[in-house]
Amino acid sequence: MLSIYMCDWREEVNLNLEMEKRDPELRLFDSSEELSSGLADYVHQISESAIKEKGSFSLVLSGGDVPKRLGKLTSSAFLKMVEWSKWHVFWAEENVVAKRHPDSFFWQAKEYFLSKVPILPAHVFPVSHDVPGESAASNYEFSIRQHVRKRSVSVSPSSDCPRFDLILLNFPLPRHPVPGEESQWVSLVSIDGSKEKVMLTLPVINAAAHVAIVASGAEVAPEFLDVMMGQKSIGSNPARMVWPIDGKLVWFVDTSAASLFLLGKGCAATSGS
Repeated sequence: MLSIYMCDWREEVNLNLEMEKRDPELRLFDSSEELSSGLADYVHQISESAIKEKGSFSLVLSGGDVPKRLGKLTSSAFLKMVEWSKWHVFWAEENVVAKRHPDSFFWQAKEYFLSKVPILPAHVFPVSHDVPGESAASNYEFSIRQHVRKRSVSVSPSSDCPRFDLILLNFPLPRHPVPGEESQWVSLVSIDGSKEKVMLTLPVINAAAHVAIVASGAEVAPEFLDVMMGQKSIGSNPARMVWPIDGKLVWFVDTSAASLFLLGKGCAATSGS
Protein backbone atom coordinates (compact mmCIF):
# COMPACT_ATOMS: atom_id res chain seq x y z
CA MET A 1 0.00 0.00 0.00
CA LEU A 2 1.45 3.37 -1.08
CA SER A 3 -0.28 6.22 0.73
CA ILE A 4 -0.41 9.41 -1.32
CA TYR A 5 -1.20 12.66 0.46
CA MET A 6 -2.07 15.83 -1.45
CA CYS A 7 -0.30 18.29 0.77
CA ASP A 8 -2.78 21.10 0.66
CA TRP A 9 -4.27 18.53 3.09
CA ARG A 10 -7.72 18.50 1.44
CA GLU A 11 -7.60 15.21 -0.40
CA GLU A 12 -6.12 11.79 0.28
CA VAL A 13 -5.78 9.05 -2.29
CA ASN A 14 -4.76 5.49 -1.53
CA LEU A 15 -3.32 3.35 -4.29
CA ASN A 16 -2.49 -0.33 -4.08
CA LEU A 17 0.91 -0.74 -5.69
CA GLU A 18 3.35 -3.62 -5.52
CA MET A 19 6.50 -1.91 -4.19
CA GLU A 20 8.94 -4.72 -3.49
CA LYS A 21 7.50 -5.36 -0.01
CA ARG A 22 7.84 -1.68 0.93
CA ASP A 23 5.19 0.52 2.43
CA PRO A 24 6.41 4.06 1.71
CA GLU A 25 4.49 7.28 2.10
CA LEU A 26 4.31 9.78 -0.74
CA ARG A 27 3.60 13.41 0.15
CA LEU A 28 2.59 15.48 -2.87
CA PHE A 29 2.91 19.27 -2.93
CA ASP A 30 1.52 21.75 -5.44
CA SER A 31 4.82 23.61 -5.69
CA SER A 32 8.50 23.33 -4.87
CA GLU A 33 8.08 26.09 -2.28
CA GLU A 34 5.35 24.18 -0.47
CA LEU A 35 7.51 21.07 -0.60
CA SER A 36 10.30 22.92 1.20
CA SER A 37 7.91 24.09 3.91
CA GLY A 38 6.53 20.57 4.35
CA LEU A 39 10.03 19.14 4.57
CA ALA A 40 11.02 21.64 7.25
CA ASP A 41 7.96 20.73 9.31
CA TYR A 42 8.80 17.04 8.92
CA VAL A 43 12.42 17.46 10.00
CA HIS A 44 11.27 19.37 13.06
CA GLN A 45 8.70 16.68 13.88
CA ILE A 46 11.27 13.87 13.66
CA SER A 47 13.79 15.86 15.71
CA GLU A 48 11.26 16.46 18.48
CA SER A 49 10.36 12.77 18.59
CA ALA A 50 13.99 11.63 18.68
CA ILE A 51 14.98 14.13 21.38
CA LYS A 52 12.00 13.15 23.51
CA GLU A 53 12.85 9.46 23.13
CA LYS A 54 16.62 9.50 23.63
CA GLY A 55 17.81 13.04 24.20
CA SER A 56 19.44 13.72 20.82
CA PHE A 57 18.72 13.90 17.09
CA SER A 58 21.02 12.69 14.30
CA LEU A 59 20.39 14.24 10.88
CA VAL A 60 22.16 13.12 7.69
CA LEU A 61 22.29 15.55 4.75
CA SER A 62 23.00 15.07 1.06
CA GLY A 63 23.53 17.25 -1.99
CA GLY A 64 21.21 18.57 -4.67
CA ASP A 65 18.75 21.15 -3.39
CA VAL A 66 18.43 19.61 0.09
CA PRO A 67 20.75 22.20 1.74
CA LYS A 68 18.82 25.10 0.21
CA ARG A 69 15.46 23.65 1.24
CA LEU A 70 16.61 23.43 4.84
CA GLY A 71 16.84 27.19 4.79
CA LYS A 72 13.17 27.09 5.80
CA LEU A 73 14.35 25.99 9.23
CA THR A 74 16.10 29.33 9.72
CA SER A 75 12.83 31.22 10.20
CA SER A 76 12.25 32.89 13.56
CA ALA A 77 9.56 30.37 14.49
CA PHE A 78 11.86 27.37 14.06
CA LEU A 79 14.79 29.17 15.69
CA LYS A 80 12.67 29.45 18.84
CA MET A 81 11.01 26.00 18.74
CA VAL A 82 13.88 23.68 17.81
CA GLU A 83 16.24 22.24 20.45
CA TRP A 84 19.30 22.94 18.31
CA SER A 85 21.79 21.93 21.02
CA LYS A 86 20.57 18.32 20.72
CA TRP A 87 21.19 18.06 16.96
CA HIS A 88 24.09 16.10 15.42
CA VAL A 89 24.65 16.58 11.68
CA PHE A 90 26.31 14.15 9.25
CA TRP A 91 26.48 13.65 5.47
CA ALA A 92 25.30 10.76 3.27
CA GLU A 93 27.58 11.89 0.45
CA GLU A 94 30.34 14.38 -0.13
CA ASN A 95 32.44 15.26 -3.14
CA VAL A 96 36.20 14.98 -2.67
CA VAL A 97 36.88 18.69 -3.10
CA ALA A 98 38.23 21.56 -1.05
CA LYS A 99 36.14 22.65 1.93
CA ARG A 100 35.07 25.95 0.34
CA HIS A 101 34.57 24.51 -3.15
CA PRO A 102 31.12 25.23 -4.66
CA ASP A 103 30.61 21.46 -5.08
CA SER A 104 31.18 20.77 -1.39
CA PHE A 105 27.90 19.65 0.13
CA PHE A 106 29.18 20.75 3.53
CA TRP A 107 29.82 24.24 2.23
CA GLN A 108 26.38 24.38 0.61
CA ALA A 109 24.74 23.30 3.88
CA LYS A 110 26.76 25.88 5.78
CA GLU A 111 25.79 28.67 3.39
CA TYR A 112 22.05 27.98 3.34
CA PHE A 113 21.43 26.45 6.76
CA LEU A 114 24.15 25.69 9.30
CA SER A 115 25.55 29.21 9.56
CA LYS A 116 22.07 30.56 10.34
CA VAL A 117 21.02 28.24 13.19
CA PRO A 118 22.58 27.66 16.64
CA ILE A 119 23.69 24.07 16.12
CA LEU A 120 26.84 23.51 18.16
CA PRO A 121 29.90 23.48 15.87
CA ALA A 122 31.12 20.41 17.80
CA HIS A 123 27.96 18.60 16.69
CA VAL A 124 28.61 19.07 12.95
CA PHE A 125 30.59 16.22 11.40
CA PRO A 126 31.59 16.80 7.78
CA VAL A 127 33.71 14.51 5.67
CA SER A 128 37.39 15.51 5.83
CA HIS A 129 38.42 17.94 3.13
CA ASP A 130 41.81 18.57 1.54
CA VAL A 131 42.86 14.93 2.02
CA PRO A 132 42.95 12.02 -0.46
CA GLY A 133 39.61 10.30 -1.03
CA GLU A 134 40.57 7.03 0.62
CA SER A 135 41.68 8.88 3.73
CA ALA A 136 38.48 10.94 3.76
CA ALA A 137 36.35 7.77 3.59
CA SER A 138 38.25 5.88 6.28
CA ASN A 139 38.33 8.95 8.56
CA TYR A 140 34.60 9.42 8.18
CA GLU A 141 33.79 5.82 9.01
CA PHE A 142 36.01 6.05 12.08
CA SER A 143 34.21 9.24 13.14
CA ILE A 144 30.78 7.62 12.81
CA ARG A 145 31.92 4.58 14.79
CA GLN A 146 33.07 6.89 17.56
CA HIS A 147 29.64 8.48 17.72
CA VAL A 148 27.99 5.07 17.88
CA ARG A 149 30.25 4.15 20.79
CA LYS A 150 29.35 7.41 22.54
CA ARG A 151 25.66 6.73 21.77
CA SER A 152 25.07 10.05 20.05
CA VAL A 153 24.06 7.77 17.16
CA SER A 154 22.02 4.64 17.88
CA VAL A 155 22.66 1.11 16.60
CA SER A 156 20.27 -0.68 14.27
CA PRO A 157 18.30 -3.49 15.98
CA SER A 158 18.84 -5.66 12.88
CA SER A 159 22.57 -5.14 12.26
CA ASP A 160 25.65 -3.44 13.64
CA CYS A 161 25.03 -0.44 11.35
CA PRO A 162 24.42 3.02 12.80
CA ARG A 163 20.75 3.95 13.08
CA PHE A 164 20.52 7.61 12.13
CA ASP A 165 17.27 9.29 13.09
CA LEU A 166 16.72 10.90 9.69
CA ILE A 167 18.53 10.71 6.35
CA LEU A 168 17.61 13.26 3.67
CA LEU A 169 18.29 12.25 0.07
CA ASN A 170 17.88 14.18 -3.17
CA PHE A 171 16.33 12.52 -6.23
CA PRO A 172 17.67 11.20 -8.55
CA LEU A 173 19.85 9.37 -6.06
CA PRO A 174 23.47 8.47 -6.64
CA ARG A 175 24.14 4.75 -6.43
CA HIS A 176 25.11 4.15 -2.81
CA PRO A 177 27.68 1.34 -2.75
CA VAL A 178 26.76 -2.15 -1.62
CA PRO A 179 29.84 -3.40 0.23
CA GLY A 180 31.02 -6.99 0.25
CA GLU A 181 30.57 -6.89 4.02
CA GLU A 182 27.80 -5.14 5.93
CA SER A 183 30.40 -3.99 8.42
CA GLN A 184 31.64 -1.37 5.93
CA TRP A 185 29.76 1.88 6.53
CA VAL A 186 31.52 4.34 4.21
CA SER A 187 32.96 3.90 0.71
CA LEU A 188 34.90 5.96 -1.81
CA VAL A 189 33.18 5.98 -5.21
CA SER A 190 34.63 7.08 -8.54
CA ILE A 191 32.29 9.23 -10.64
CA ASP A 192 32.89 9.05 -14.40
CA GLY A 193 36.51 8.17 -13.72
CA SER A 194 37.41 11.79 -13.00
CA LYS A 195 35.72 12.66 -9.72
CA GLU A 196 35.48 10.96 -6.35
CA LYS A 197 32.72 10.94 -3.78
CA VAL A 198 32.60 9.67 -0.19
CA MET A 199 29.29 7.94 0.46
CA LEU A 200 27.46 6.02 3.14
CA THR A 201 26.88 2.45 2.03
CA LEU A 202 23.42 1.16 1.22
CA PRO A 203 23.10 -0.94 4.42
CA VAL A 204 23.66 2.22 6.47
CA ILE A 205 20.99 4.11 4.50
CA ASN A 206 18.56 1.25 5.02
CA ALA A 207 19.32 1.03 8.75
CA ALA A 208 17.98 4.55 9.41
CA ALA A 209 14.89 5.18 11.49
CA HIS A 210 13.55 7.57 8.83
CA VAL A 211 14.58 8.25 5.24
CA ALA A 212 13.11 11.12 3.23
CA ILE A 213 13.66 11.40 -0.52
CA VAL A 214 13.05 14.78 -2.18
CA ALA A 215 11.97 14.87 -5.85
CA SER A 216 11.19 18.15 -7.59
CA GLY A 217 10.84 19.37 -11.17
CA ALA A 218 9.50 17.99 -14.44
CA GLU A 219 12.96 16.82 -15.51
CA VAL A 220 12.86 13.98 -12.97
CA ALA A 221 9.30 12.89 -13.84
CA PRO A 222 10.29 9.92 -16.10
CA GLU A 223 12.69 8.51 -13.52
CA PHE A 224 10.19 9.05 -10.70
CA LEU A 225 7.57 7.18 -12.72
CA ASP A 226 9.98 4.27 -13.09
CA VAL A 227 10.62 4.14 -9.35
CA MET A 228 6.93 4.20 -8.48
CA MET A 229 5.79 1.68 -11.08
CA GLY A 230 8.78 -0.65 -10.80
CA GLN A 231 8.71 -1.71 -14.45
CA LYS A 232 12.46 -2.35 -14.53
CA SER A 233 14.68 -4.47 -12.30
CA ILE A 234 15.08 -3.20 -8.76
CA GLY A 235 18.79 -2.56 -9.33
CA SER A 236 18.18 -0.33 -12.35
CA ASN A 237 17.33 2.70 -10.22
CA PRO A 238 19.22 3.49 -7.00
CA ALA A 239 16.09 4.88 -5.34
CA ARG A 240 14.36 1.49 -5.62
CA MET A 241 17.10 0.01 -3.44
CA VAL A 242 16.34 2.36 -0.56
CA TRP A 243 14.26 0.24 1.78
CA PRO A 244 14.57 0.99 5.51
CA ILE A 245 14.54 -2.37 7.27
CA ASP A 246 13.25 -1.14 10.62
CA GLY A 247 12.32 2.38 9.60
CA LYS A 248 10.04 4.54 7.47
CA LEU A 249 10.51 5.86 3.94
CA VAL A 250 8.75 9.09 2.97
CA TRP A 251 8.84 10.75 -0.44
CA PHE A 252 8.48 14.55 -0.68
CA VAL A 253 7.43 15.26 -4.25
CA ASP A 254 6.03 18.24 -6.09
CA THR A 255 3.39 17.76 -8.77
CA SER A 256 5.85 18.53 -11.57
CA ALA A 257 8.02 15.58 -10.59
CA ALA A 258 4.95 13.36 -10.12
CA SER A 259 3.17 14.50 -13.30
CA LEU A 260 3.69 11.32 -15.35
CA PHE A 261 2.94 9.10 -12.38
CA LEU A 262 -0.30 10.94 -11.62
CA LEU A 263 -1.30 10.87 -15.28
CA GLY A 264 -0.72 7.15 -15.45
CA LYS A 265 -2.80 6.49 -12.33
CA GLY A 266 -5.66 8.77 -13.34
CA CYS A 267 -4.93 11.19 -10.48
CA ALA A 268 -4.73 14.93 -10.45
CA ALA A 269 -3.29 17.09 -7.71
CA THR A 270 -5.54 19.67 -6.21
CA SER A 271 -4.64 23.32 -6.35
CA GLY A 272 -2.92 24.83 -3.35
CA SER A 273 -4.86 28.05 -3.77
